[in-house]
Amino acid sequence: MLRTRSSQRPRHRLATALVALGMLGTGTAALAVTAPAAAAVTPHRVLFDNSKAETAGNADWIISTSQPDPLAENANPSAETDWTGALSSWGVSLQKTGNYSLKTLPSGNTITYGTSSPLDLQNFDTFVLPEPNILLSASEKTAIMKFVQHGGGLFMISDHTGSDRNNDGSDAVKILNDLMTNNGVNNNDPFGFSIDSLNIANDNPRAISDSTDPVLNGSFGKVTGSIIRNGTTATLKPADNPAVKGLVYRTGYSGNTGAFFATSTFGSGRVAFWGDSSPIDDGTGQPNNNLFDGWDDPAGTDAALALNGTEWLAGAGGSGSTGGTTGGGTGGSTGGTTGGSTGGSTGGSTGGSTGGGGTGTCTAGQLLANPGFESGSSAWSATSGVITNDSSEPAHSGSYTAWLNGTGTAHTDTLAQTVTIPSGCAAKLSYYLHIDTDETTTTKAYDTLKAQVVDGSGTVLSTLATYSNLDAGSGYTQRSFDLSAYAGQTVTVKFTGVEGSTLQTSFVVDDTALDVS
Repeated sequence: MLRTRSSQRPRHRLATALVALGMLGTGTAALAVTAPAAAAVTPHRVLFDNSKAETAGNADWIISTSQPDPLAENANPSAETDWTGALSSWGVSLQKTGNYSLKTLPSGNTITYGTSSPLDLQNFDTFVLPEPNILLSASEKTAIMKFVQHGGGLFMISDHTGSDRNNDGSDAVKILNDLMTNNGVNNNDPFGFSIDSLNIANDNPRAISDSTDPVLNGSFGKVTGSIIRNGTTATLKPADNPAVKGLVYRTGYSGNTGAFFATSTFGSGRVAFWGDSSPIDDGTGQPNNNLFDGWDDPAGTDAALALNGTEWLAGAGGSGSTGGTTGGGTGGSTGGTTGGSTGGSTGGSTGGSTGGGGTGTCTAGQLLANPGFESGSSAWSATSGVITNDSSEPAHSGSYTAWLNGTGTAHTDTLAQTVTIPSGCAAKLSYYLHIDTDETTTTKAYDTLKAQVVDGSGTVLSTLATYSNLDAGSGYTQRSFDLSAYAGQTVTVKFTGVEGSTLQTSFVVDDTALDVS
């Protein structure tokens, strides 16, 4: 007899019971019997590397001399000099939002993934490699690739060829290219670009025109360009990874050549590349270093690019909406690009319009109807059986959830709601997501869930995130994304779950919201 959808799902209840009785190995991720209590939003966790000679020579690519915790130097920094390091503006700007937890991997440590170390990459959302000067070991490269593959964000910052600051025969160009071509996970151009062996002395690259890109139009301001003061570019290879995208280009270049800032994805994670360390240098740091203030250089919007890039990599999607309050310098009126000690309060209130939130007034509110599914399928278009009060997957709150897939058969589930985002509004989509799976692989994404924005004809305007069986874990995690670029439009928020194997993966969504302000 053909099994019904409801009769397929109890196989996961068996796995849950076995976990409770201690009879199922820890290699199988399953939801605990007791639903976790709702928790406050976890700060986005960022780890800055200092294990690869990032302070060799005149380099000072650290957020603070207090490592691993910069708060030990100053627990409430308000200016870049409250922390010591040429990246202190970057760190202080993130810290002031209250939405980020920052740490440094000190010199002498090893980059790891999947260990018990508190500085292991699995404990962070984003890993920043600011011009590494020592080749990564085989295990470190594998760790970084698995981190990204499983949903982490990797920020790679290069410098020009020949910038071997510790004279060990390896510069950042060589080190980062080696990571992408000899890593033990995927050596076939996994990110879709390679770094050029160039030394470009001086240029002011410009950003492409794309009002929907979250890095160019993030919460920290609008990006118009950057600076090169001895740096390099990347060659894009979309045939190897169609997700690769150039955002800022060297003068006279476009398309697949001359990309100075680029983004891509790998597995469930995100990647950003920047071709020079000069833009992140704030000109302050340890004594006797010859530093250059590129962070505030008026020829670029480097602060916004660094901060928006971090926001995107961490999956913050607008959590830095305080705009200028979190910037690094004095330009609050520019919407947070460099807002800080003297312009912060203005930048926070006006940053939305400059950074993609539109102009004019907006009545604050929540747009999604039946956001917690407690009224069943009301207001939602969903595959039959997706919206359920089945206690096998406890809700984040209330009784109902949207439970996509989890049947152990090859099929597709969808969940969608159409909304009109008023003109002049900043908009943020958020939802709680729990993923559990019976898959045992640690490398292959067999089952996936995509969160997307589509138009009235079903054309995908943006894929906000892609999750898979590799992202399984206990409890719910809140995800949020900036949808301000769609102000004045009617769009559909859509989730699509595809289960492609005989082992179940459950994607459980609850407590959605589309807040406008």
